[in-house]
Amino acid sequence: MRVPIQPPLSSSHIASEPPVEDSETLSLIIAALLIPGRGEPIYNGALAIKGSKIDWIGSHFNIPTKYSNIAPRQVPVLMPGLWDCHVHFTGLDVIGGLSSLSMYLPGYNALGGAVTVDDLKTTLMAGYTSVRELGGYGGDLWPAVENGPLIGPNIYSAIAPLSITGGHGDDHASPISTVMAAMNCGGSPIGVCDGVDDCVKTVRKMVRRGARCIKVCSSGGVGSLNDDPEDRQFSDEELKAMVEEAARSRRAVAAHAIGKAGILAALRAGVKSIEHGMYMDEEVADLMLEKDAIFVPTQHIVRILARDYSDQLPPPVKRKLLGIYDKSKDAYRLAIKKGVKVALGTDMTSSARTSALSHGNNAHELVYAVELGMTPLQAIECATANGPETLGGMAPLSGQLKVGYDADIIAVAANPLDDVRVLTNTNNITHVWKGGKLFKSRPKMST
Repeated sequence: MRVPIQPPLSSSHIASEPPVEDSETLSLIIAALLIPGRGEPIYNGALAIKGSKIDWIGSHFNIPTKYSNIAPRQVPVLMPGLWDCHVHFTGLDVIGGLSSLSMYLPGYNALGGAVTVDDLKTTLMAGYTSVRELGGYGGDLWPAVENGPLIGPNIYSAIAPLSITGGHGDDHASPISTVMAAMNCGGSPIGVCDGVDDCVKTVRKMVRRGARCIKVCSSGGVGSLNDDPEDRQFSDEELKAMVEEAARSRRAVAAHAIGKAGILAALRAGVKSIEHGMYMDEEVADLMLEKDAIFVPTQHIVRILARDYSDQLPPPVKRKLLGIYDKSKDAYRLAIKKGVKVALGTDMTSSARTSALSHGNNAHELVYAVELGMTPLQAIECATANGPETLGGMAPLSGQLKVGYDADIIAVAANPLDDVRVLTNTNNITHVWKGGKLFKSRPKMST
């Protein structure tokens, strides 16, 4: 049922409470509709920010007196900043492909980082205040985002996906000596390791480079040339060793896992999230529930590659893509039916603004979630509150409008509970706060 958003109430409705002196900056936002990320929406809600945190939230009728001297900002809809739990900042489609020998030439990484600067800002302006980057240059740029001067979301990066030699994360088109040199000396987002000791050491190398999570490839992939999505990659011992090593520093592990054997192996090893998971069946879903694992379905890249790029792909890649297209939808529907926890991720890769795969188009993932069986409110929870949980022990207090949580918040011009597609138009994201700081303020113009 469509419920119209009523205009915010008068700011004269202030609850009686003694004023409190505070040296930190306070701000007050009044919303006709407040979507908390997890839980029921609040109509005629209000939220106060103190410094970088949410200080108070509730009904506009009950605003504490200590905020009475603050001129409120009024917006139609307020909700947590969105999370994309599977992105790659690599400069793809602007500076070359990921399997080009030019990517190993001096200066390539600097160029990739430079292109990523605009991608980070575009992502934030689209309402995404946090991303989990599962391979790319975003992790290297994070210190400049965290401390300035760069503008972008919070970046929780794995730095590079870890792969067996000849596996999904290896560069099959280049000499292995070149790949290893790029990993060890060149600063490229690539990680190849074999055997328990080497796997443990490579996890440590990623942490040394600033990884805030770890990604492993437990199955073959679609884009890699010499393997298959149903191939099993890494042994049980290798996977277990990497998960245990990551856990020593509270890093959660995400597994690129398409085929069933790779999914089950990753779950046995204790990974926190399954990425893609196209061959999920009842057995896999039940084990995910038992292990409290999170599913990141990445529908966007599958849909857009099949729609816009299939005829441009190498024949083996096209064959694999079309082979998992319907399976990806079936697995998603099954996960929803079984109650597997879902966090939304797009597998965004492109820096070309003309491409539907370019950063800034992330919110289409919510549309697919609704299409495949979620309500808009459920899809929003998967794109907000569930996101931080993919980080396990390093999960920040984020993704929900709750007291004490990070003030990562967006304002929206129309009600996404009526039509979640409003989030796909960046013009509808009128305000973006990250850590309590306002990065975007552009009220939607009436037409």
